[in-house]
Amino acid sequence: MKRIRLTFILLLASFALFAQNVNFKIIETTDVHGAVYPYDFKTDKPLKGSLSHVSAMLKKERANKNQEVILFDDGDILQGTPAVYYYNFEKPNEKHLYAEVMNYLGYEVGTIGNHDIETGHKVYDKFRKEINFPWLAANAIDVKSGKPYFQPYYVFEKEGVKFAVLGLITPGIPNWLPPKIYEGIEFEDMIETAKKWVPIIQEKEKPDALIGLFHSGVDYAYGGQKADTPRNENASALVAEQVPGFDIVFVGHDHHGWNKRVKDPNGKEVLILGATSRARNVAAANLVFDAKERKIVSIEGEIVNMSDYQPDADFLLKFEPQFDEIEKYVSRPLGVFTSEIESSEALFGPSKFTQLINRVQTELSGADVSFTAPLSFNAKIDSGTIYVRDLFKLYHYENLLYTMKLSGREIKDYLEYSADNWFNQMKDENDHLLKFKKDENGNVVFSERTGSPALATSYYNFDAGYGIDYSVDVSKPSGERVTVESLSNGDAFQLDKEYKVAVNSYRGNGGGGHLVKGAKIPKDELTGRIISSTEKDLRYYIMKWIEKKKDVEVSSDFNWKVIPEKFWEKGKEKDFNLMFNNR
Repeated sequence: MKRIRLTFILLLASFALFAQNVNFKIIETTDVHGAVYPYDFKTDKPLKGSLSHVSAMLKKERANKNQEVILFDDGDILQGTPAVYYYNFEKPNEKHLYAEVMNYLGYEVGTIGNHDIETGHKVYDKFRKEINFPWLAANAIDVKSGKPYFQPYYVFEKEGVKFAVLGLITPGIPNWLPPKIYEGIEFEDMIETAKKWVPIIQEKEKPDALIGLFHSGVDYAYGGQKADTPRNENASALVAEQVPGFDIVFVGHDHHGWNKRVKDPNGKEVLILGATSRARNVAAANLVFDAKERKIVSIEGEIVNMSDYQPDADFLLKFEPQFDEIEKYVSRPLGVFTSEIESSEALFGPSKFTQLINRVQTELSGADVSFTAPLSFNAKIDSGTIYVRDLFKLYHYENLLYTMKLSGREIKDYLEYSADNWFNQMKDENDHLLKFKKDENGNVVFSERTGSPALATSYYNFDAGYGIDYSVDVSKPSGERVTVESLSNGDAFQLDKEYKVAVNSYRGNGGGGHLVKGAKIPKDELTGRIISSTEKDLRYYIMKWIEKKKDVEVSSDFNWKVIPEKFWEKGKEKDFNLMFNNR
């Protein structure tokens, strides 16, 4: 009997020891960009990642009684698919599909992203009232009150463990978006904001774990910035390294996928963790907490691929009515194209793809000159009937259309800047046409994430002009490549004359640097250059334009060319094979 009693006591002691440790799995989705369903409304094809896949993963993880599952989101959710566009702008008075989905999945907290801000006050102000959890951004400041426009941080308890989450958004928004979209909000530096709020959280809340939920990337040097650049776009790791106290910093914005550790000023390790995009995967932090000692025992990060899960049937049934409504919307015919267009062609020079966008922008604005870049890497729209879904391939983002005042000299400098970012200086016809990133040995660098050769500048900065006849000589050095012959209507092009120029709002606010670095217009003068702006996004007006035209003649009569022609033809063939035939 004594032996039985002793064994029982030992068992109780072992259970008590085991019970000291509490296991948490903190799951982050980020940059989902509206990927609710396992179906691409743009291409009419299935997807291997979506929130329906995430729902299946959550069911499995929540069934494990040895852990507590906590779900976070890190922003950029309201842009990217017809599903969210439909509820943003076509059905703005109904409860947003994405809000219903997030409430169904049981999110604990989220941080707002720059593409959520891009939808405009009416959309994101309404959306945050519809979700059942706080939407954070401590550095988005209400200009009138001087306080955060969104909730700065959130505290909650699970299994007796107190968590505090500080939310931050990339402060680069004014570089990309029109001021009226974020009217009344100023975006402050992430590092300075964290230095302010972390001591407040620690003193007032005394959390057991401090977590950063930052819609910002990790590479602080992106775009030529430095660690001390004020309001650095991608300052997530800088915050972790310079502000003591964080245990985990979840990241987003850069679509990279991170699982690494850095040290804070006190030498403490901080886990930097983030998924990629479009719910192709999620990031998960497996945290073990010693309840008796009141301390974290371990934190391990992982990136979990959603292709390992089948879409959750219950999720699909729940949101089937909305799916049917969106599918009906994208299947509406708009008009007819006389020829197919491919965005891949636009990476190498004049193309029907950019020619069409520029033509629409010119007709909508009445501008003398128009600039646009390919906003999709490898999209194709067949000739024949064009449907609403095709417009999401043709024009990827919800940009407004600006008409701005530029001089002839500024237009030429704008084109020189685009050409310099776009084309390599070719020594002969065997050289590369495109400007690629290269290693110390001069070899083209390939992206670890995509397996493709890495361009020196993103393709969506390859601006082509319209309304002027010009050439780009790729054998010449930077600043000496562009020759503008005349306006396309035959009038002389004058460097000292003022012209009306159509650009999207991303470019018009300084995005890509074409106006600030290229045309050398001070950033604070850009607003004064705007003559007019559309109220709705450009895609909406392109739809209306096609519906009015009915039959759209897709022209291949280009107003510009790349010379020497032999260099261009050979370089284009070589780099097209490198970019698309070796993938």
